[in-house]
Amino acid sequence: MSRKNLCLTLLTLAGPLLGSGETLAQGAGGRDYEAEIEAALRSAKTAAGFEFLGALNRNCLLPASGGLNTSNNLPRYVRDPSTIPPRAAWYAESARVFDNLYFVGGRIHSSWALTTSEGIIIIDTTYPYNSEDLIIGGLERAGLDPADIRYVIISHAHGDHIGGAEMLQERFGAEVVMGEADWELIETYPNRYVSMAPERGIVATDGMELTLGDTTVSIWETPGHTPGTLSYTFTVYDEGRPVGVAYSGGTAFNFHNNTPDPGIRNFQTYIDSQAHIARQAASSGATVLLSNHSEFDNAHNRNRMLAGRSDGPHPYEVGEDGVQRYFQVLMGCARAAQLKLEQQLAGEPVL
Repeated sequence: MSRKNLCLTLLTLAGPLLGSGETLAQGAGGRDYEAEIEAALRSAKTAAGFEFLGALNRNCLLPASGGLNTSNNLPRYVRDPSTIPPRAAWYAESARVFDNLYFVGGRIHSSWALTTSEGIIIIDTTYPYNSEDLIIGGLERAGLDPADIRYVIISHAHGDHIGGAEMLQERFGAEVVMGEADWELIETYPNRYVSMAPERGIVATDGMELTLGDTTVSIWETPGHTPGTLSYTFTVYDEGRPVGVAYSGGTAFNFHNNTPDPGIRNFQTYIDSQAHIARQAASSGATVLLSNHSEFDNAHNRNRMLAGRSDGPHPYEVGEDGVQRYFQVLMGCARAAQLKLEQQLAGEPVL
């Protein structure tokens, strides 16, 4: 499938959704909601193939969270360190995934080190209780110097991704990059971010290019998972061969999504964001899909496949079609959930 046709496929799925939820629900008489929901789910299942069953399971099959976290309480693992999971539950070996990209995350939550001619860019930072072992230790085990960290980019302000940002900023003077809405989250809920709240740094904007030495990361605003979620496109190298990467910054439906108002609008924001990063991925020719959870990109297992690769294909490369299918999975699941809310708003029973 050509890149143009991939984009058209995604836009076909997203196109009917560009109006407000209220408009969509008007004139609902005669609509076969169950058929529309089934079509959206079928599009997601077809797109998932065998590569993206984790994203399909999380967003299409498991129940969504239902609402926002408005608590300003200390996280349990900060309040009571005895609740921190044992090291065996989260530890993973670091891995050189591409010439200039290293995995320095854990079994479940990922962190990535992008090396450049002038230092290191860290993408996401796991939890506060394991970021030193995974990121600093992971860099050292890979033969890299953590003192070379220059930037830390946070996809979104959840504890499993922002956890080590404060430590990296204080210890190495790294500049932290995050979306404005998520900077506001850590300022609004100071207790929730105790030990993991960096001083306000760079505010990312859509299309911003973060350049360090010979490497540029293009940053894209993809609100939905959180109001300030960021996704990225950048280039890595496989034995000198340039490879395009699309990094999905937020996947699950962690927003108010169980009532028509504001659920329909929130799902629309999420869908529009997936279409946006899908277009950027297609434009850049991305053939690798990365995430901040192995559940979605299978990083933990793919890292173990690298050792046996020999002259075979790179385990992370899924092709341009594969990258686009990932975003179609997310859009199809979101559309199905949105349709159920439209059905509820129209006064029809939801099966």
